[in-house]
Amino acid sequence: MAAQFTDENIKELKFRLEDAAIKCSERCLYQSAKWAAEMLDSLVPIDQYETDPDSPMDQPDAPPNAQNPYLRTQDSIEAALEAQESYKYLLAKSYFDTREYDRCAAVFLPPTISPIPLATASPNPKHRQPLTPQKGKSKASPFAGVKDHGATRNPYPRLSQKSLFLALYAKYLACEKRKDEETEMVLGPADGGSTVNRELPDLARGLEGWFTERREKGLEGRNQGWLEYLYGVILLKGRNEDEAKKWLIRSVHLNPFHWGSWQELNDLLASTEDLKQVVDLLPQNIMTLIFHVYCSQELYQATDDTYQALSELETIFPTSAFLKTQRALLYYHSKDFEAASHIFTDILITSPHRLDSLDHYSNILYVMGERPQLAFVAQVATATDKFRPETCCVVGNYYSLKSEHEKAVMYFRRALTLDRNFLSAWTLMGHEYIEMKNTHAAIESYRRAVDVNRKDYRAWYGLGQAYEVLDMSFYALFYYQRAAALRPYDPKMWQAVGSCYAKMGRIEQSIKALKRALVAGSYYAEDSSSQVGGMGGGGGPARKILDPETLHQIATLYERLGDEEEAAAYMELTLQQESGQVVQEEEEVSSDDDQSGTDVPSSSRRTRKSSREAEDEEDTWHGTGVTATTSKARLWLARWALRGGDLDRADQLAGELCQDGVEVEEAKALMRDVRARREGG
Repeated sequence: MAAQFTDENIKELKFRLEDAAIKCSERCLYQSAKWAAEMLDSLVPIDQYETDPDSPMDQPDAPPNAQNPYLRTQDSIEAALEAQESYKYLLAKSYFDTREYDRCAAVFLPPTISPIPLATASPNPKHRQPLTPQKGKSKASPFAGVKDHGATRNPYPRLSQKSLFLALYAKYLACEKRKDEETEMVLGPADGGSTVNRELPDLARGLEGWFTERREKGLEGRNQGWLEYLYGVILLKGRNEDEAKKWLIRSVHLNPFHWGSWQELNDLLASTEDLKQVVDLLPQNIMTLIFHVYCSQELYQATDDTYQALSELETIFPTSAFLKTQRALLYYHSKDFEAASHIFTDILITSPHRLDSLDHYSNILYVMGERPQLAFVAQVATATDKFRPETCCVVGNYYSLKSEHEKAVMYFRRALTLDRNFLSAWTLMGHEYIEMKNTHAAIESYRRAVDVNRKDYRAWYGLGQAYEVLDMSFYALFYYQRAAALRPYDPKMWQAVGSCYAKMGRIEQSIKALKRALVAGSYYAEDSSSQVGGMGGGGGPARKILDPETLHQIATLYERLGDEEEAAAYMELTLQQESGQVVQEEEEVSSDDDQSGTDVPSSSRRTRKSSREAEDEEDTWHGTGVTATTSKARLWLARWALRGGDLDRADQLAGELCQDGVEVEEAKALMRDVRARREGG
């Protein structure tokens, strides 16, 4: 895609991003305006514009704002309405900027008295207007009662789309603000997490009426996409996700450079299948490519295709902190923490006051155990803005690394007080409650995290852990399976699934899950070593070993099934991880996987094969050395050899155990048994 980009394309892209930044700012969509402005600033320069600005020859070519064709309103009717409303619009925007949302809406719409508090709004809950759209209604009426009572379907006066959007967006934010004010303290005694915005149906009815009137008058082709976006957000808040998806797709077709629409659409995609279905319905432009990379990162798809698309985008936006962050998060999901940390460090050096995604950087430093660096990042963030959710998460992670879990919880609560939908804080607070042995609070935290984002595998895994602590294996298995579905190449997920099956006595399923963990573990080892995307880091040579702990578990499970031959084979595999020279054995595990009916990802087998071909030298192979697990395997094999009459093998293994210094007494007893049998033989 980058190769097809000409100076003319870059010039148009500049116009479109400038237009998006200005129009988003005019409509008070400040986060989207910031995103567009940052992307505009990071765009690759065009040669003919990089000249002396004082040169008179260059003046006609340099495009000032007035020459941007997108900044002018294309629709003459809309332009006339905007001109009529210009003074009122300035007044409304000034109210919005001072956070007087009801007052802003009242400039263009009939003023209403603020509703009574939500807690007493309706004495009988059964009579409340259902917030969720009713199934079976026509497409034109996703919310119940839109066309009732014989009232005009469009309740709004004749306004430009720009003014109507500002008024309705202000009204929506006023409703959300009232909802937040009625919400109880985070995880307090009365916080059920179910406080809803009961004014959403009225907004939905009004917008549905406006769209219906436009459709009947044949004016749909003149829609600008902003009100479609707002309607999609309202439907999403009302949990009508299918309709929300349709309206957000319309919005990105009409107004593709508004990043907020793409973000809301991303929140609706729970799996890679959802993404594949949606991609065919999207406009074919550079925003769709950016969206695809962003969604792939959110869905943990650190594939070659994702890296290639990201590299193409980086040739167009070479200094974009947003794209650098996506690359860092892809490395983070691939467990290449060194490479991810390097990128975040570079971003912090370039933009020390940028707090976006800093909570992810603190997670990376936490996993790496980099306490001094985490302390530094916490100081930088606090000096910039101590009341940003990202800052609170960074500080919370710092206290967690110091094992001061109560303080960590306090900061995660503070982050959630600032933003109830801040995912990182819910998940991290759940981790802290697990550390504090407060299982029920941990479960509630993880549940809220899943409500905010169903794609957060850490929250699903945390729920599994919490229920496992409560000895509720069926529940734990369900949540572990959800986590494994999101992270199919993460061995930790499959080990947890296998452990749950074993506790439930389902040995065959447990063995299959643990074999998946072996394959996934080798996939991650190869992937982190290959440094996909060209970034250096702490990968080192490919790790050619399988996890001895998992191999030992599989062997033990085969022993429980009474299949001692298979158990012995896996005990031998466990033992051979000490030296790491296990090429043949890896192939055996893969074939065994296929025979057992487990879905082994073909990409994993292919990755291991190519890595074996690339790494020929013996000295690049690394084993675990002697561990407690390999010593257990050695002891088991010695006893098995003794039972089978292989006294030489039993004697050799027992002698090795004595040298290892592990299981020494059992080893000496075995050697005495061997000697006794030889003398008796």
